[in-house]
Amino acid sequence: MPAPGAPPGQTWVWHVPGRGYDSAHERAARLDFARRLAALKSFRFSGAFDPHQPFAGPHYVVPNDTLTSLAEAQAAGIQGPHDLFGGVVPHSFVATKAITHPLVAGDAVQPDGWSHDFHAQCADAVLHGYTAFDVDDARRAGRLVLARGPVRLKPVRGTAGRGQTVAGDAEALDAQLEAIGAAAIAADGVVLEENLRHPDTVSVGQVIVGSLVLSYYGHQRLTRDNQGEAVYGGSALTLVRGGLDVLMDQPFLPDALRLAVAQARSYHAAVERCYAGFFASRINYDVAQGMDAHGQWRSGVLEQSWRLGGATSAEIAALERFHADPALQCLRAASGECYGDEEPPAGAHIYYRDTDPVVGPITRYALILPDADPA
Repeated sequence: MPAPGAPPGQTWVWHVPGRGYDSAHERAARLDFARRLAALKSFRFSGAFDPHQPFAGPHYVVPNDTLTSLAEAQAAGIQGPHDLFGGVVPHSFVATKAITHPLVAGDAVQPDGWSHDFHAQCADAVLHGYTAFDVDDARRAGRLVLARGPVRLKPVRGTAGRGQTVAGDAEALDAQLEAIGAAAIAADGVVLEENLRHPDTVSVGQVIVGSLVLSYYGHQRLTRDNQGEAVYGGSALTLVRGGLDVLMDQPFLPDALRLAVAQARSYHAAVERCYAGFFASRINYDVAQGMDAHGQWRSGVLEQSWRLGGATSAEIAALERFHADPALQCLRAASGECYGDEEPPAGAHIYYRDTDPVVGPITRYALILPDADPA
């Protein structure tokens, strides 16, 4: 909240060109989120942000994606996690799946700024796998993973599992790498990771807005889009007041969930230590848990998100409830997306219901779930 006599604080939405996440329903979501975050901070919502225009007084920015330039963030007045809803990284690859795994060898092709220490510090928090920025490195890495079982190939900028394939032998591996293309691998990298059978994916996250800090775990659900394809349908979250250490101490957490939170916390701490300049007010880590090719139960962080995500509507609904009730310590909230004429649950806050030119009729909503035993 601005000090008495200071210029009123302002909240802006910032569309960074070329970063995507700009469909009609995503733009509507950002506007809704920014207005509600402005209210939580007692700021004025001021519309679209132009980093080249002078501004006075405190401000808060809601960008469409993780900011990948420290200089750009600083020029826009973003100095730390209280200045934006999202995150800032020192190199573009840090915002992708690429950082999750090590390179196959010390002499492997790597981008400027790559941290070898990161993988040493969070090896117990991730699955077995490698990242490659060269097709020959990728072939070598893939064969090492194949020695233990099938390998999953993952474009590092893909979302919701799109573009991922699984190879069971070297011939299939080489064919799938050829399909991705040497140029794409050199530009962005590719992840080659052990493939789990029917994994359960747990989301572990944290949001910071003003003095409010909430941490959560959650599970995603799928739905059918207007073409009948299985797509993201929403998240159900259990949130507590405080950091990830508070979440880990909750007595209702089963051992598997406690491990997922511990791995997400370890991964996050390694990013903070190894990539100077990183900070985030919204973090979300997907942790996969399931059986490997040998029937051994495995758990590890798949990827990170330091931007608005599918669960953000639930996060903001929870922030509003915790803000209104300082005694509240735990609640459950959900985000949801439904297509066509499917109706959202009763009591849901609908923040988009229209025909998106790209995806067709879609409704996006959030709601506070009834009290129930967590986990």
